[in-house]
Order: sequence, then structure tokens, then C-alpha cells
Amino acid sequence: MPQPPLGRPPGSRNALRAAGLAVSLLVLLAVVVLSIGFGARTLSLGEVWHGLLDHDSSAYTVVHRMRLPRTLLGLLAGAALGLAGGVMQALTRNPLADPGLMGINAGASAAVASAASFLGVTAFSGYVWFALAGAGVVAALLYLVGGGRGATPARLALAGAALNATLYSYVSAVMLLDTASLDKMRFWTVGSLADAQPATVVKVLPFVAAGLLLALALARPLNALALGDDSARALGARPALTRSAAIVAVTLLCGAATAACGPIVFVGLMVPHFVRALTGPDLRWLLPYCAVLAPVLLLGADVLGRVLGSPGELQVGIVTTVLGGPLFLCFVRRGKAVRA
Repeated sequence: MPQPPLGRPPGSRNALRAAGLAVSLLVLLAVVVLSIGFGARTLSLGEVWHGLLDHDSSAYTVVHRMRLPRTLLGLLAGAALGLAGGVMQALTRNPLADPGLMGINAGASAAVASAASFLGVTAFSGYVWFALAGAGVVAALLYLVGGGRGATPARLALAGAALNATLYSYVSAVMLLDTASLDKMRFWTVGSLADAQPATVVKVLPFVAAGLLLALALARPLNALALGDDSARALGARPALTRSAAIVAVTLLCGAATAACGPIVFVGLMVPHFVRALTGPDLRWLLPYCAVLAPVLLLGADVLGRVLGSPGELQVGIVTTVLGGPLFLCFVRRGKAVRA
């Protein structure tokens, strides 16, 4: 959907944005159906429906114990990563800001790897707190190392790349030195929805819901912050509080998603870029679109991995990396990615 002409009245632009959001929800519903229907055993729409509602259906176990948890976890993780990317790009004024590229996911991964190797923590209910702590520490460190309020996109990108490389090197070293941890985390480290369990979905929901609500509530303050601190204060925003709340939101979203699925990159980069072409920079529309379209990307990549890897499957983290790498290079080549 092309962006409306500048001369069009605001009410008309908002109506088009609302219509686009409704269409996006329908696309998400279609991808959810595909996610439940595709797998080692292909199910028809009728079988999916009966599997959801009929305890005696032959598809009930497949749908409720495997496909539905996987799909719900993909919805939650996708929305979390998309929103985190949108908030980070607005906060840092850096279109390269992505939880996977800026080291946030790596911080969560390093904390989880440490908990698994040194403390024997393997259950989600245990290591989610380590993931949140790791994501929060790196988010704050990235902002401080990048220069705080005076940070430029280039400095943030360099600081994020350095933190990302250092932390992932640490994770690799821990896993290579501890074969038991390697066996437990080898699928988790590439980013996967394959081991989704109903209990994991239930436990991750409160963290993602809290981060989602906080991120959406920050839309107006972050819009004001884009005008500069003085203008933001004149509009009633509190820059320091807004930045702190944004870091908390990113921590909740990235920490929960990484703890549940492992580090998945490029979702938080690709979706806000695409959405911005539809909605413009207004975060009141951009963030809701990200929350809807990021799960479309993540679940679509998961379904694609199942189809391409049949009779096995490619993990979703591999698919998003393959899709996101060329797009990342395209952004850089066009000169839209890093500007000091």
C-alpha cells in the first residue's frame, strides 16, 4: 500500500492506515493457518478445525501439543522482536538498530549460556530472568558506550557490533568447553520454534504483554523526542523517563523472546523499515503495524523452513538470517543505513 500523498487530509491518511492495519491482520490470520497446517504431516483446513475443537479428532494431538504452541510462540516472539526494533530505531535515531545486530539478543544469550553451564539452569522459568538481566545490561551499556543523548547512528552501530561479536564469542567458548550445554542449546542458539511447549507460551506471555503495552504507550513520547529534548519538554514529554522506559520495554521484549526461542536476528530490522514506507515515521501507527507484521515474517520464515527442509526442517533463525542478510546489504548500498 503506497503512502498517501502529502496533500491528503490527515483523516483520510489515518483511514488508509487503519485499513492497511486491518489487511495486515488478515494476512497474519492466513499465516497462522499455514503455520498450523504445515509440518511433517500436512493437515487440511477441515482437519485443523477439528483438531482445534474435537478431542476425538486424529489431528487433536498434533494441533494442540505441537502446531498450536509453536504458532503462538511465533506470534509472541515476532511481535516482541518487531516492537523492540521499532522502539530501538526511534530511541537511537539509527535505522540499523536491531536487537540481533546491536547486541541485545547476544546479551540475553550470554546470560542464558552462563546460567546453563555454570548454574545448571535449563528450564525457561529459571533462565528467563537471566535473559532479561543480560538484555537489560547490554541495552544500557550500548546506550552509554554509544554516547548517550549525543550518540550518532555510526557510533551506536559500531558499539553494537563490538558488543555483539564479543558476547557471541563468549557464548561459543562456553558451549565448546561444556559439551552438555552444547547438546542442550545447539538448536536454541540458532533460533528455533521447534521445541515450543504450551508451558513456555504461558510463561513468556506476561513478559511480552508488559513490554508490548509499555512500547505502545511510548509512541507519543518517542515522537516528541525525535524533535529534540527541548521541543519534547515543551510538548510535555520527559526525555530521561522516556529513554529509561524504552530501555525497559526493549529489555522485556528481547529478553523474553530470546529466552523462549533463542537469538533471532533481522526481524527487528526488516519489519520497521518495511512498515515505515507504509505509515511514515509516526510511531502511533508504526509500532502497531510492527506488532502485526513481525509475526507474519517470523511465522512465514518458520513455515518456509519446514517446506524447504522437508522431511526435516530449517530452523527459523537460519531462514531469517538468509532473508535478512541481502536486505541489510541493500540498505547499506543505498546509503540509508549508517549516517553519522
